[in-house]
Amino acid sequence: MYAVILAAGEGMRLRPLTRTRPKPMIPIANRPLLEHVVEAVADAGLEKLVLVVGYKRERIQSHFGDGDDWGVEITYAVQEKQLGTGHAVEQAEPHLDGEFVVLNGDRIIDSALVSRVADESTPAPAVAVSRSETPSSYGVVEVDGDRVVSVEEKPPEYAARSDLINAGVYKFTSDVFDAIRGVETPGESPITAALERLAAEGTVRAVRYGGRWLDVSEPWDLLSVNGSVLDETNGRIDRAAAVHDAATVAGPVDVADDVHVHPNATLLAGSSLGANAEIGANAVVSNSVILPDATVEAGAVVQDCVVGSNTVVGPNCTVEGGLATVALAGELYESVRLGAVVGDNVTIGGGVTLAPGTIIGNGARIHEGTTVDGHLEDGAAVRRG
Repeated sequence: MYAVILAAGEGMRLRPLTRTRPKPMIPIANRPLLEHVVEAVADAGLEKLVLVVGYKRERIQSHFGDGDDWGVEITYAVQEKQLGTGHAVEQAEPHLDGEFVVLNGDRIIDSALVSRVADESTPAPAVAVSRSETPSSYGVVEVDGDRVVSVEEKPPEYAARSDLINAGVYKFTSDVFDAIRGVETPGESPITAALERLAAEGTVRAVRYGGRWLDVSEPWDLLSVNGSVLDETNGRIDRAAAVHDAATVAGPVDVADDVHVHPNATLLAGSSLGANAEIGANAVVSNSVILPDATVEAGAVVQDCVVGSNTVVGPNCTVEGGLATVALAGELYESVRLGAVVGDNVTIGGGVTLAPGTIIGNGARIHEGTTVDGHLEDGAAVRRG
């Protein structure tokens, strides 16, 4: 049986990080998000994968190659324009025959769920469902026993008919392609529209799931999902990393190769340091994702923060961390835990303060002693006075 993994999207809500890399290649515990999904599929015993790629696909293809490092055989299908998940599944059609499993490339799940959906006793079409306290944030699935009655994408909270959500793992036959082509929707064509069409025929079965389900949609999800994975793995420190004996490591952290952590620096729970990152003396990094080749200089305090590649956080800077109200793509999110997202190739001078919820675009320059709040575009410059 084939597994189709959808990895073509950009992830616009994760900008500026996704301006230089596709969303599935953003690291979680120092491994691409998509790698966690590929491993779940491989551990479930599925050996033939079709990766549907599109936006900056060369980053994905160069990392995964033919799949040999994961014990699988990978074929690539290209979605030239991001026209929705239904259209993405359709691009895999020439590579498939018989039943197949479909997964989202940006959700970390247990291999046990993949096994259950792929099992011969699970009739196709089928969809995995999971309970959620906020179902209106996802695709809400209404069921009658194990039969799916309806699927509705992000309904208003008051209109959600169920607390079950679409967990993003499906089992289909080639019949789904007719359903996809039979859906008339303006703009993007989501796979849930085809699923709704099949549900109306009474043929879709629900596979209930209560295990690990880690979704990355907004920037603060990177921090919570990274922390959850580190809690499960208990973190690691690569043997090629140089962590000074006078530094403090408290709680699960992941430190990649060639990282340098200087004396009296403190690494606190939920933090990942990418390859060749550097943490200066007396600096504090807490619940943060530091991408490769980034530098946090001496005395800086970085909390609840994502720091992009080749970025320098200057000496004695403060990323306050904590709860914030953040506007993304025309929506307002209240009380989310996010200190800041700092893009790639940013230079932040000494003594700068970043207020909770700050998002700084790639290539920005923040001069010393300033305070930044809100959004800064790529290439922006902030000076005192």
